[in-house]
Amino acid sequence: MAGHSKWKQIKHYKAATDAKRGAHFTKLIREITMAAKLGGGDPAGNPRLRTAIDTAKAASMPKENIERAVKKGTGELEGVEYQDVIYEGYGPGGVAIMIFTVTDNPTRTVADVRYKLSHGGGNLGATNSVSFMFDRKGQIYVDATKYDEDTMMEKALDAGAEDFVREDDQYIVTTAPNSVHDVQGALEAKSVVVAEAEVSYLPKNTVHVSGSSATALLKLLESLEDLDDVQRVVANFEMDADEMATA
Repeated sequence: MAGHSKWKQIKHYKAATDAKRGAHFTKLIREITMAAKLGGGDPAGNPRLRTAIDTAKAASMPKENIERAVKKGTGELEGVEYQDVIYEGYGPGGVAIMIFTVTDNPTRTVADVRYKLSHGGGNLGATNSVSFMFDRKGQIYVDATKYDEDTMMEKALDAGAEDFVREDDQYIVTTAPNSVHDVQGALEAKSVVVAEAEVSYLPKNTVHVSGSSATALLKLLESLEDLDDVQRVVANFEMDADEMATA
């Protein structure tokens, strides 16, 4: 496997205790609007929009909110003019970080990101300073408590997956980035309930962090994702189970 997102795994466990639904909805709406702006309002022909809508539905976002966000993106309704901006840098322990934003004011956003990085033991890098350390891949998440592992692996590979792994209570199915929805559809046709599907950036290699570096890194990643303009953050780190337990 090319890699996996340890930060994604940590957030999975934190999700049950973090009550940030309103802020989460705001980020989802921005992503839907941006996806519709770039690729049109039909999710069948716009993979990014389909992913954004599926994620919003999984978060129980009302249908009318989703439809309004799509219309703002296509210009049917007046809305804020957003753009995609990716920032790259380093965190504590030399961990490479990619920060994906949807913003109406890149000057404000870069200042916010730089502040969080510098005050969190990291620094902002130039474009392409760390992106070469990641592979763009599709990932599909399935509740591991509901399916036998051997059976699930067979279904995933038959559906066209590139790789399959169990991470505690989740199965993670890895695909080519442009195949994630095809594989998702094939799994659902085999009666597999998909918890989430996305296109992400997976680290080619990871840096092990521990102790104060691990604590500082997790604090930094969470503070970056708390920024209104930040959609998601990926980083190339590993840490021991006891470090994760205190995250």
